Amino acid sequence: MTVQRFAIEHLLSMPWKNGGGATREIVCQPPGAGMDAFDWRVSIATIDRPGPFSAFPGVARTIMLLEGCGVRLRSAQAGIDHKLDTPLSPFDFDGSTALDCDLLGGTSTDFNVMVRADRLAAQCRVLRAAHAMPPAPHGLLLAVAGEWTADSDDASRPLKAGEGVWWADTPFGARLTPSGDDAALIAVRIEPRQALQR
Repeated sequence: MTVQRFAIEHLLSMPWKNGGGATREIVCQPPGAGMDAFDWRVSIATIDRPGPFSAFPGVARTIMLLEGCGVRLRSAQAGIDHKLDTPLSPFDFDGSTALDCDLLGGTSTDFNVMVRADRLAAQCRVLRAAHAMPPAPHGLLLAVAGEWTADSDDASRPLKAGEGVWWADTPFGARLTPSGDDAALIAVRIEPRQALQR
């Protein structure tokens, strides 16, 4: 599979079943997999009212705030009481946990990564300086501030804020270079869990 480009402004928005927000899916693998059958999934969600998060048994999740005042995530059973109020600060949690979500202000937008915990592991980093990203079999890059260049062996890919690339089932690495000091880029690497345990 080749590297696929995307832009946030062109993603389709789908309302949540509980009416508490909407999701723009960036990628779901394998293609056409439903919410109970994906291996990994990356999306952007808009939350505009309090309510429960859907539980995803067997899924490891990472969430980070992109815009807005943020939300408070709580689960008495799992001992979670976390304020997601710092932009671009990843928070990892077990997708099987039933979380309650309260708004800390108005509407918030967040970035979400989900992987099947028995097979895959995701590393989600926020880069603000040049970085040589080693190849990973699956992953995603999203420029959130400034402009970036992703140079790989086959191409040079310029990325403006709100633009990105994703890849699946093929090793991809890149030399990531920002255009200025105020740039920020989300880098997600997804690998087989056994590869990370060696």
